[in-house]
Amino acid sequence: MEVCWQIQRPASLRPGFQEKGRVKINTSSVGFFLRSISSFASLESQYKSNGFLHQITASADFSRKKQGRMAASGPKSSGPRGFGRQPTVGSAQKRTQKKNGEKDSNATSTATNEVSGVTKLPEAKADVQKQGSVVFNERNVLDKSDIEDDALLERKLKLERENLRRKEIEALAAEHLARGARMFVYPVIVKPDEDIEVFLNRNLSTLKNEPDVLIMGAFNEWRWKSFTRRLEKTWIHGDWLSCLLHIPKEAYKMDFVFFNGQSVYDNNDSKDFCVEIKGGMDKVDFENFLLKEKLREQEKLAKEEAERERQKEEKRRIEAQKAAIEADRAQAKAETQKRRELLQPAIKKAVISAENVWYIEPSDFKAEDTVKLYYNKTSGPLSNSKELWLHGGFNNWVDGLSIVVKLVDAELKDDDPKSGNDDSKSGNWWFAEVVVPAGALVIDWVFADGPPKGAVLYDNNFYQDFHALVPRKTPEELYWLEEENMIFRKLQEERRLKEEVMRAKMEKTAHLKAETKERTLKKFLLSQKDVVYTEPVEIQAGNPVTVLYNPANTVLNGKPEVWFRGSFNRWTHRLGPLPPQKMEAADDGSSHMKTTAKVPLDAYMMDFVFSEKEDGGIFDNKNGLDYHLPVVGGISKEPPLHIVHIAVEMAPIAKVGGLGDVVTSLSRAVQELNHNVDIIFPKYDCLKHNFVKDLQFNRSYHWGGTEIKVWHGKVEGLSVYFLDPQNGLFQRGCVYGCADDAGRFGFFCHAALEFLLQGGFHPDILHCHDWSSAPVSWLFKDQYTNYGLIKTRVVFTIHNLEFGANAIGKAMKFADKATTVSPTYAKEVAGNSVISPHLYKFHGIINGIDPDIWDPYNDNFIPVPYTSENVVEGKRAAKEELQNRLGLKSADLPVVGIITRLTHQKGIHLIKHAIWRTLERNGQVVLLGSAPDPRIQNDFVNLANQLHSSHGDRARLVLTYDEPLSHLIYAGADFILVPSIFEPCGLTQLIAMRYGAVPVVRKTGGLFDTVFDVDHDKERAQAQVLEPNGFSFDGADAPGVDYALNRAISAWYDGREWFNLLCKTVMEQDWSWNRPALEYLELYHSARK
Repeated sequence: MEVCWQIQRPASLRPGFQEKGRVKINTSSVGFFLRSISSFASLESQYKSNGFLHQITASADFSRKKQGRMAASGPKSSGPRGFGRQPTVGSAQKRTQKKNGEKDSNATSTATNEVSGVTKLPEAKADVQKQGSVVFNERNVLDKSDIEDDALLERKLKLERENLRRKEIEALAAEHLARGARMFVYPVIVKPDEDIEVFLNRNLSTLKNEPDVLIMGAFNEWRWKSFTRRLEKTWIHGDWLSCLLHIPKEAYKMDFVFFNGQSVYDNNDSKDFCVEIKGGMDKVDFENFLLKEKLREQEKLAKEEAERERQKEEKRRIEAQKAAIEADRAQAKAETQKRRELLQPAIKKAVISAENVWYIEPSDFKAEDTVKLYYNKTSGPLSNSKELWLHGGFNNWVDGLSIVVKLVDAELKDDDPKSGNDDSKSGNWWFAEVVVPAGALVIDWVFADGPPKGAVLYDNNFYQDFHALVPRKTPEELYWLEEENMIFRKLQEERRLKEEVMRAKMEKTAHLKAETKERTLKKFLLSQKDVVYTEPVEIQAGNPVTVLYNPANTVLNGKPEVWFRGSFNRWTHRLGPLPPQKMEAADDGSSHMKTTAKVPLDAYMMDFVFSEKEDGGIFDNKNGLDYHLPVVGGISKEPPLHIVHIAVEMAPIAKVGGLGDVVTSLSRAVQELNHNVDIIFPKYDCLKHNFVKDLQFNRSYHWGGTEIKVWHGKVEGLSVYFLDPQNGLFQRGCVYGCADDAGRFGFFCHAALEFLLQGGFHPDILHCHDWSSAPVSWLFKDQYTNYGLIKTRVVFTIHNLEFGANAIGKAMKFADKATTVSPTYAKEVAGNSVISPHLYKFHGIINGIDPDIWDPYNDNFIPVPYTSENVVEGKRAAKEELQNRLGLKSADLPVVGIITRLTHQKGIHLIKHAIWRTLERNGQVVLLGSAPDPRIQNDFVNLANQLHSSHGDRARLVLTYDEPLSHLIYAGADFILVPSIFEPCGLTQLIAMRYGAVPVVRKTGGLFDTVFDVDHDKERAQAQVLEPNGFSFDGADAPGVDYALNRAISAWYDGREWFNLLCKTVMEQDWSWNRPALEYLELYHSARK
């Protein structure tokens, strides 16, 4: 059997047997060809299944010609912004790039590209006729012939595929033309990371009269990889144009329009053209892809920014080093000049010897020589002394006492050549061998009857000291130059060591703060574990998270179903809320239920509530606050809030009580969480201006018939606007205590709101405090809500309900949210008539302390800095210093500290009892405080006199305000007593724990919320992810105090090791504003909902 094909003979084909243009192939020799045909047929089948036959150009020359022709680009586009023209790349180049593993969505081609086999077919036929037929058989088939025939067959198959592709495209064109459709793509099913051809019938388009037609587009709603290409004429009947495009692997949709390169468009009747892309990313996948790209870009920018900061820091370091060198050089020069001036009198007084008093042998000596200094004992007041000592130095005692040596009896004889018979050498001579100090110009000394600290009688040359010139001294100018260099080197070394210590301390402080903050955040997240928590505890953007919820402790207790309803970024995420998910029982056998959600890469907060049904019903929304948990590792950051505090106290510039501490510390903590904080404050004439930085005049405005000058400055890193009304309301020399205080602060509140309005401020939150700035809430709602401050919400905090109840009640009515300074105090005042109508918006948030102000590791008022790692040593040193300073017995006894205002609220009758009880238990007691009531102050003065007389070595009452002493008491005391009758929050017990002092408190208000009894509150502490940390009592009587105080002192005596561990435990607990600031931010956001 023979198989005959009409073929084109390659030019390199060697002549063989011919028979009328046919190739005869013996069937036994066609195996290779059949295998090749089978292989190419399989390939062709694969291409057909994709709906697109790729064009393959066989000629490099053709590729270059086609590339050159296609490189021409149309005129500059005036189309939609953001899509610039890009150069067209030929299809041959595109295929070469693909071969090298590259993907380029900008590659183009035209539908008129032809394989070289088509263009050279007539030439091939002529060649076949000229050469005749060639017959191959087993005997004459060579390897070279096989390769040539394979190439021939491949070209044949390419030609057939191209013909088939053209027929399919022509069919599509005819179909679309019949329907009046002017555009189609081939293949019909578009897939990512493949090529397509876009066809346009110019006659059916608004561009029918345009000579140039281009396509301009992008992918995924015009958000990805824009392109502009020129369309070329095709072989299809009719005015069909086309171009080749590559679909990127990230595409799910292609959007495009046609235009003439200038201003004439075909944009599908303003709807744009679009083609769906199958089998790749969907919209959500693409959004996540963009987020990952953005994250990588942010990481890159962060590295670049870090490098810039490093370079800036290096530049600052070099400049600071240069300035330090100049300063040290100047100081060395000044100190050298001072020494030189001081030395001149000594040089003038210096001699080689003093007749019959002293002399030196040899008389011609230099620095670092050993000489004998002789002294006539009988020449002065030491004639009867049993011992003689030389106490010396050099250069007018520049280094203090540096020479100490005992003299011996010289036993001079008449025939001693040194003494001779000269009367000047007569007497009782003694000598000492002395090494002349290096650099000495003058030797200074006195004689004594004993060594330093043991001498009683001196010969100091009538108060002038003795001074001997060094005969062979260094030239004076050279000496002082060397002296200056020596001083400079010493200063440099001192500076280096000091900076190293400071740097190490700063690094450790920063590490401790970061570690504490991280630990506090984790505890904050776990503190709700009895209701809700997540696995992992720290929610990571881009990862799944499991939410576990215990309905048994909520309003959903006993419900047959629980549904999770959540979203992200405080319910504002671009993807909207998650669909409701029915929760299932947790795997651990607890009463918790669980569900899992995927956290987007751009999430910074996870938000959720729970309901009894899919469509709602009863909700657990955390009393209106919703549940919110922070997300870490995302590419988006929470937009900052702008909070403005309007207050009349602020530490340290005008502090009267705890309110001033809260305003400063809360503001700093919120600002550290990357929010914007301003404070509006009266410009009292009694301000401590030394704590205000960069104070300068800001502006002036009028309100209430008076001019108000505004000053701006920084206090503790916070932006503060000081209002200075020119009517003298705040020129009284005090904060409180004026008969018109209500009117003064009412004016201030109104002026503050007017300042915000006239200044164009639009804060998110106005935070006012206590009765003194309570008017802000109703003045704002009555007069300013509709005048430009529409988005602002008012938060009002009650620090102490004992003052200004009427103003507080009115503020509660108008505020959007209200707080007080501890959860327990909120419960204690819930029944008050000014509070009870507004419980739905009333919350208790515990106060914190400023860890930078109260920091035993960086406290200049205590002798030894310490952390929890060396708390025992640090507190021991502080106790010794405290005992020494106050005149107490220096002994290892338990010390009870009391730091308080002496008022009935603070339990003064309990304080008195505790003092006597401590003394009975052989302890020491220290009280620091004063009373605003003169009667109470006098009462404690009498008590102090009594105690100092009867127990002076174990009791000391300091009845005044002393900030440094308070630090020393916190550090030196073993216990701090706070027996308040009521205490909204209390900072004393928090500061005490910061310094490792164990609190002994009455169970009320914030004292109950922060102190957990070591014997009775283990479960309550565990619920807050804490350890027990003190001793507490219930009653307001002597037995109550005794119950707590006796246990505390007994623990100190009987279990010192356990007590030391307790000190370490309380010191490691975080009572800063880290956690309260997070709770206040939740409240601020809740107010804005």
